[in-house]
Amino acid sequence: MPKMKTKSSAKKRFSFTASGRIKMKPAGMRHGMRKRSQSMKRKARKIGLIAKPDEKVLKPMMPYQRKG
Repeated sequence: MPKMKTKSSAKKRFSFTASGRIKMKPAGMRHGMRKRSQSMKRKARKIGLIAKPDEKVLKPMMPYQRKG
């Protein structure tokens, strides 16, 4: 059986918690900070968790990452 490939886009954007949930950073913090409001930049610093239904889509994309 050949090895399964990890989606590079998912590997760069998401990581797993110790319990197996998926962590993500909010969008909009890469560039163009001048036009963002201060409150938006403050809110986007926080790390969020992916919703359960979305985890079902993302977990097969990262088969060999740690799953808790």
